[in-house]
Amino acid sequence: MRTTPFPATLRRQWGLDLSPSQLYAILRLRQDVFVVEQNSVYCDVDGRDLEHGTRHFWLEADGSHDPLAYLRLLEEPDGTLRIGRVVTSRMARGRGFSRRLVQAALADVGSTPCVLDAQTYVVDFYASFGFVPEGEEFIEDGIPHLRMWRTP
Repeated sequence: MRTTPFPATLRRQWGLDLSPSQLYAILRLRQDVFVVEQNSVYCDVDGRDLEHGTRHFWLEADGSHDPLAYLRLLEEPDGTLRIGRVVTSRMARGRGFSRRLVQAALADVGSTPCVLDAQTYVVDFYASFGFVPEGEEFIEDGIPHLRMWRTP
């Protein structure tokens, strides 16, 4: 059953401009979902969060500074952009937050080719934005994924 959306503020910030408390809150959400909830032990802190050109998008409930949903947009060496670390807290799921974040990131992407590695159960979600699967399914951190590309 879909829950009615509640007000949430979209935040967008360059990695180098994140405050320590913002970075901590983002990393905590990612850890809570990817490492603890999905039981996938991997090194989430990969050195890319503070790279020049890394953009962070998140939604926070009005009056709160904790992210309810989040994604990261990276500049790859070949000029493409990579969407990753798309995550929504358990209590905020079903409210369209991931859709809002992907729309915001794609507005930043413009006509630049964009890639992501989608968990297989959300391939249709990304396909609704024009992403097309490429290659075979692969296992990343114990979870099946498909690489997907969007070339506007």
